[in-house]
Amino acid sequence: MSAASEKTRVLTGITTTGTPHLGNYVGAIKPAIAASQDPSVQSYYFLADLHALIKCQDPRRVQESRLEIAATWLALGLDTDNAIFYRQSDVPEIPELTWMLSCVCAKGLMNRAHAYKAAVAENETAGNQDPDKGITMGLFGYPVLMAADILMFNANKVPVGRDQIQHIEMARDIAGRFNHLYKGQYFTLPDAVVDERVEVLGGLDGRKMSKSYNNTIPLFVSEKKLLKLVRKIKTNSLEPGEPKDPATCTLFQIYSAFATLEETEAMRAEYANGIGWGEAKNRVFELLNDQLREPRERYQALMEDPGHIEQVMIKGAERARAEAAPLMDRLRQAVGLGRFV
Repeated sequence: MSAASEKTRVLTGITTTGTPHLGNYVGAIKPAIAASQDPSVQSYYFLADLHALIKCQDPRRVQESRLEIAATWLALGLDTDNAIFYRQSDVPEIPELTWMLSCVCAKGLMNRAHAYKAAVAENETAGNQDPDKGITMGLFGYPVLMAADILMFNANKVPVGRDQIQHIEMARDIAGRFNHLYKGQYFTLPDAVVDERVEVLGGLDGRKMSKSYNNTIPLFVSEKKLLKLVRKIKTNSLEPGEPKDPATCTLFQIYSAFATLEETEAMRAEYANGIGWGEAKNRVFELLNDQLREPRERYQALMEDPGHIEQVMIKGAERARAEAAPLMDRLRQAVGLGRFV
C-alpha cells in the first residue's frame, strides 16, 4: 500500500450562493484547513457550485460567489500543492455518480431529509393543498449529490456543522446499500467531524448564521463594516454590572469560536462580573479584526487577479479527475455499464 493511500481523507466544500461568512469559517473552512496541514491527511476542498443551482437561479450571484469563495480559501492559507482544490462542476464524474447512487437510494430516505421536511411543513402551515408546492427535484435529492461528492473520493472524514450530520449518515446508508447490491467494497463509509467547542454559529439576530436569514457577518468586510456588524449583534437588556449568561449569548459564542481556551475562560469571568454589552462587542470586534486583518489583505489581492485563481482551479480539477475517472471506470463495470471489450 502506498503512503498516499494510507492517509486519512478529509473532504469539505461550501455552496457558492453567497459571500463566505464567519459561520462558514468556523463550521467548515477552519477545521478543513487545519487538517490540510497534517502530513497524515489528504485533503479535498471544493466549490459546491452544482448545489448552488438548487436555491439560486441568479447566474451572476453564483459566478461572483464562486470567485469569492475560491479567493477566501486561498487567502486563509490553503496549500494547493498538498490539498486537492476544485470546482464541483469541473468534475463530470460527480453527476454521473449521483445518478448511480440515486438508483439505489430509497425515496423514503430522502423523505426524511431536514430541508425537504421543512419545505413541506412550510407549505402545510401556509395551507397549500400541494405539500410539495415549489419543491424541486434538486432540493429533494440533493443529499444524493452530497453523497456523491463524498464517496467519489472515498473520504474518511467530513467536517460539518451539526445541522449537516444527517447528510453524512445518509451518505453512509447509500454507500452501504451500493456495496451490498453490487457485492464489493466500492465505497468507504464516511464519518462526520464536528468541533465540540462550537455549535452552529449564531448570526446578528440570534438565529443560525445563514445567508437565508440575511444575518451573516462576511469574513472579509472592511474594519469599519466589521465593527458596525458586530455592534448589531442582538443582546438582552441587562445593564453593566449585572451578571450575564454566556451559554445563551451569540456574542460569547462568536468570541469563543475564535479565541483560545484561556481567552474564552477570561471572557466567561467577565460575563460573571457583569461586563457591559458595549465593551463585550468591542472585545469581539478586536479579536475578529486582529485575526482577519492579514487574510483580508490577501483576499483583496486575489480578487483583483481572477486569472490566477482560474489557473489554480484548472490544476485542481485535473488532480480531482485523475482520481475520479478510474473509480468511475470500476463502478461502470460493477453496474453493467463497462466497455464490451
